[in-house]
Amino acid sequence: MFRNFRKNVFGKIKKYKSYVILMIIFMLLIYSAYEYYNKYFYMFKDPDKIKHIIMSYGKYSILAFFILQIIQVVAFFIPGEIVQIAGGYIYGTLGGSIISLLGITTGSMIVFGISHSLGKPLIDKVVSNKDANFFKRILNLGHINFMVFLLYLIPGIPKDVLAYICGVSNVTFKNFIIYSTLGRVPGIFISAYFGAKIDSGNKAVLIFIAVIMTMLFSIGVFKGEALVKKIIKHSSSKNK
Repeated sequence: MFRNFRKNVFGKIKKYKSYVILMIIFMLLIYSAYEYYNKYFYMFKDPDKIKHIIMSYGKYSILAFFILQIIQVVAFFIPGEIVQIAGGYIYGTLGGSIISLLGITTGSMIVFGISHSLGKPLIDKVVSNKDANFFKRILNLGHINFMVFLLYLIPGIPKDVLAYICGVSNVTFKNFIIYSTLGRVPGIFISAYFGAKIDSGNKAVLIFIAVIMTMLFSIGVFKGEALVKKIIKHSSSKNK
């Protein structure tokens, strides 16, 4: 009896080997990010502290920042905006934007792949019902590629959670990467520009950018869904 039980268990493990490996990798990534977050929690509130940690890696600092951007996408509880601002603060507007975009895109590819492979059981564990229902409702409005672009473009929307949802939606991997990346570009650039100006001493510019970013973020949080629906409705009526 024990032999049959063991045979069945090992048979199932072998059958779902790829899923088991993906789950282990995912859990290791989340655990590593959680430990890193707890250890360096203080730095995620201050770009200057992020800069100190990143630059401590010397010639590997760019790689360290690239990996940090991947981690903040996979472990979406890490505030991505602060990391993006830090990118501009450390590497300038252009350099910070490019490294951030590459790291974030790589992280999004990993999240989409894991979510697509493991399916709904993973979504139920890592995404709240509120977020899951919100994004499913939006993505079901139609024009899914355009919807992905809009959701990533509008500030204040939890974009890294969205990557998990897209993995179990009808959007293809290729289209997800293209439209999500295009949608992220303006936000990443603005954050990097703000970070690059921290040391400029021009408080007026910093305050102006901060006010604009806060306004856009607030619009996204409180009016994001209504805005998306209005755009889709207008687009549909134009095509008739």
